[in-house]
Amino acid sequence: MPPKKKNAADEDLGAMRAARFGRVKNDLSMGFVGLPNVGKSTLTNLLAGACHAEAANYPFCTIEPNVVRCIVPDQKFKYLSKTFKPSSVVPAVLKVVDIAGLIKGASEGAGLGNAFLSHIAAVDGIFHLIRAFDSDEVVHVDDSVDPIRDLETIEGELCLKDLDTLGKVLETEKTAARKAKGISKSNEPPLTEMFQNAYRKTLELLEKNTPVQTGEFTSGEVELIKDWGLITTKPQVYVVNLSKKNFIRKGSKWLTKIQEWVKEHGDGQIIPMSCEFEQDLFDMKDDPAGQKAYLDECTQTAADLGLKGPGFVAKSVVARIIRSGRAALCLQSFYTAGPKEVRAWTIQTGTLAPQAAGVIHSDFERGFIKAEVANYDDFKALHAGAASMAKIKEAGKYRQEGKTYAFQDGDIVVFMHNANKAGLPLGLTDCPLGHI
Repeated sequence: MPPKKKNAADEDLGAMRAARFGRVKNDLSMGFVGLPNVGKSTLTNLLAGACHAEAANYPFCTIEPNVVRCIVPDQKFKYLSKTFKPSSVVPAVLKVVDIAGLIKGASEGAGLGNAFLSHIAAVDGIFHLIRAFDSDEVVHVDDSVDPIRDLETIEGELCLKDLDTLGKVLETEKTAARKAKGISKSNEPPLTEMFQNAYRKTLELLEKNTPVQTGEFTSGEVELIKDWGLITTKPQVYVVNLSKKNFIRKGSKWLTKIQEWVKEHGDGQIIPMSCEFEQDLFDMKDDPAGQKAYLDECTQTAADLGLKGPGFVAKSVVARIIRSGRAALCLQSFYTAGPKEVRAWTIQTGTLAPQAAGVIHSDFERGFIKAEVANYDDFKALHAGAASMAKIKEAGKYRQEGKTYAFQDGDIVVFMHNANKAGLPLGLTDCPLGHI
């Protein structure tokens, strides 16, 4: 049986917990991490919708990290685009990095370990891809398929690297404390209680092969740990690559074991999928009727096994993987919409109005006056087919928000800002994005 599905609120809470250690930026990235030949390059290609990486059956075929930008599936954006029919549409994207496979001993430089670990350190979140399919054609670096062993290998290497980093952090802190207190190198310097608590909690987690991002820390401890450069502070989404047969029937001998392992190591979101299934579907991208027939056939295969109901309707999970990566990084969209362009702008959850304006242009943030905001659901319910905000304004649902407003996912916005304060020439006063 597949792992029990978590509700959206639980997943959002987990994402917020993990992302607290991250950078405050809008252009964040997820990286695929796993052993060689687990399907990272294939899945990266599928997420991007094109063959960007060299997907080959060779352990180190991806040496330099392959970076793609995946369009974020967004029904709100599609609806606005159909409504306004602009000459230009710009969707939100998620940057995904295909990182070459790790092997046991990578933390000590085995394989191409040092380079790979530096690539992992450079991304903001991790898609932990786990192989749970058998194939004589795709070799396994350890000669047999065992997802639990693979999980232990990968998480172990990441934790070992962090333990090494943590040791250097301690020595740096001691050196700074000795210098500040004028203490000789032979004596132990006093360290702050906050540092000691953060260090102790982090050490305990890493020694248990558990990611630091799953731990309980005070806000002050989080601020300290942010500067330590630990890989396992990054949010992780576990993606399980099944055979097509097992994906169709939503069952594998490994799924429950994987779920138990993840729960024992701090918990996290698990997404079962099949590169084999997704590739077959993608190869028919120019034949919608063929894709539908393929999905119907897969659904019927499950039904013939007595597996019926919504949970056994065959469908792609590529969109879910992209959305889960974005959620793990606590990213969301707001929209600008008009006859010339509909665009989805990416911000982090909790971004205030001036900083959201700054995503469009830094001058918008400096000269911010207000944001005129419509909720997407209100727009959809009230606009009566018109490509304008007239009906929303008539219903009193068109709001003016100031500097303390935290943007909500799906807000439709016009920014008003002062051109002189922003330092722009007066000739730009007719800017369609709300320049006055």
